[in-house]
Amino acid sequence: MRVAIKTLGCRQNQCESDALQESLRRDGHAAVGPDEAADLFIINTCAVTKEADADSRQMIRRAIRHNPSARVVVTGCYAQVAAGEVAAIPGVDLVTGNGEKTQLPALISGLREKRLPLIAVGDIQRADRFSSLPPPVGAARSRALLKVQDGCSYRCTFCIVPETRGPNRSQPNDAALSDLRALVDAGYPEVVLTGTHLGTYGRDLPVGSSIAGLVARMLETALPARLRLSSLDPHEVGEELIDCFGRFGNLCRHLHLPLQSGDETVLKRMRRAHTADDFCRLVERLAEAVPGIAVGTDIIVGFPGEGDVEFEQTYRLLDRLPIAYLHVFSYSQRKGTVAASMSDQVPKDVRAARSAALRALSDAKWQKFRQTQVGQSFTAIVLDRRDARTGRLDALTDNYITVQLENAEGDIGRLVDLSIEAVTERETVGQLHARCVNSFVPTPEGK
Repeated sequence: MRVAIKTLGCRQNQCESDALQESLRRDGHAAVGPDEAADLFIINTCAVTKEADADSRQMIRRAIRHNPSARVVVTGCYAQVAAGEVAAIPGVDLVTGNGEKTQLPALISGLREKRLPLIAVGDIQRADRFSSLPPPVGAARSRALLKVQDGCSYRCTFCIVPETRGPNRSQPNDAALSDLRALVDAGYPEVVLTGTHLGTYGRDLPVGSSIAGLVARMLETALPARLRLSSLDPHEVGEELIDCFGRFGNLCRHLHLPLQSGDETVLKRMRRAHTADDFCRLVERLAEAVPGIAVGTDIIVGFPGEGDVEFEQTYRLLDRLPIAYLHVFSYSQRKGTVAASMSDQVPKDVRAARSAALRALSDAKWQKFRQTQVGQSFTAIVLDRRDARTGRLDALTDNYITVQLENAEGDIGRLVDLSIEAVTERETVGQLHARCVNSFVPTPEGK
């Protein structure tokens, strides 16, 4: 069959969609784009907010409308927590949870005559082992995604993810290293390590397993490719992991550390495992130990009980720290979470004003960070992406700066040496110097 996959939500969902496509390709199916005619359409949904639920429903209906003769399969987080709602949408053939993604190829092959939707959604809270899909060696990406951890055993009061993903499960070290090697051998110059709660990697494995230990082993295995880490909670970054930046040249100088609030009372109401002081000490330590590192963070604005004083505390903390950028989210009541029923909900207009203030701060910080990199040299990946205004190709540095390049058409998917020449409010412009000695290009077959 011709199979199209549409993905909503996080990088882990994107990774799983790539792996599903690889699994289906091995079964003889052909991958097509989400806007092409398909025999089978898979929607990998998100449920992190009520808006994500609505986006998922909209995407399902759009797929059915544009592919009236296609089988429609819905999986992911919204399917996990609202299987009945999904199955009630006319035109849906199969609904599966996150725990059943590894079974999708077999479930799809069992679809025959059109009948009542098949629901295959198990109790994700009973999941006790990491379920592996094949490494996505054929994904049409310049950078590969590799999932090594799933689930979250924390209970932040604003978050539905533990209900959609289940408890913490880690991929055994040797299996993770084998998948990494497959991606490097397929030609990807960068592998991005992902997970629901990546920093808890190894807690369910034999004593001695940790994210820092895994990263150290992976950095040796990844050569000549580089490794990038996705989000880590501040209290999960210790000296062993920081030491990896100095010991290995292929660990990207980029960490995303979700803070959520800079006020201690709000953090307690959120039930976060770190304090604002923990975050401050870590950011300052990273800036000292890893020159040029880009540290980003997530902030939830307007959490219940956040008054003007609490917001100002957050703003002042972020303003003074050497942070490169912020991802700002306006708090949204999520049914099924503790925070949804908390008193002192913040009015929508107040949330909007605070979000605007922090986004302006993020813009200023990003501009300042990029300015400090002018004149410096980098190794970067040339992406298959052009700036719509200038027509120049984008390249991504290890410290997360997108640099526009002239005359780089022959280097898409390759590591190149460049220097940053100029920074404006809209763009970062670089000069291409040379293709790296160990450059390589992924092929559609992953060979």
